[in-house]
Amino acid sequence: MIETKLRSSFAQVKLLVLDVDGVLTDGGLYYTEKGEVCKKFNVKDGKGIKLIMQAGIEVAIISANDSPATNHRAQKLGITNCFIGVADKMIVLQNLCQKLNLSLSQVAYMGDDLNDLPVLKSVGVPLTVADAIPENKAIAIYVTEQLGGQGAVREVCNLLLNQTKVNSPDIRVN
Repeated sequence: MIETKLRSSFAQVKLLVLDVDGVLTDGGLYYTEKGEVCKKFNVKDGKGIKLIMQAGIEVAIISANDSPATNHRAQKLGITNCFIGVADKMIVLQNLCQKLNLSLSQVAYMGDDLNDLPVLKSVGVPLTVADAIPENKAIAIYVTEQLGGQGAVREVCNLLLNQTKVNSPDIRVN
């Protein structure tokens, strides 16, 4: 069972913000013969995202990389707040919170590398993946059992659904 402090933190979450490379993907870059970069996203992560959005939790993507594949994935999932090619993730998050009328304490952020540290230090629910850098693991209140791109986002989505009691009878979480 998840500890009480973590459950209480998850109950405050109104917005889940995700990094892409190393969180929604395995961090690998796949190149075509033409030099185009491809990314592999996990379908189970996508299902988890859809479930928490159905339950009323906003989802956003903030990525330093400017890959069009990220926009395509966000559109497919119905994520309207997708920011790519971002130099300063904190500024983008602050603007998004203002737009959504949320405080940083209501944000869960999932990031795996150095450029995620300022955001992880400022949100109410800092999260990271099993294969994140040690600095991120030290800050996170929860480190997934799954690796980035291999179900880590689904793991967090399931915890959000189960621990915040936002499940409706028609939403089933495995």
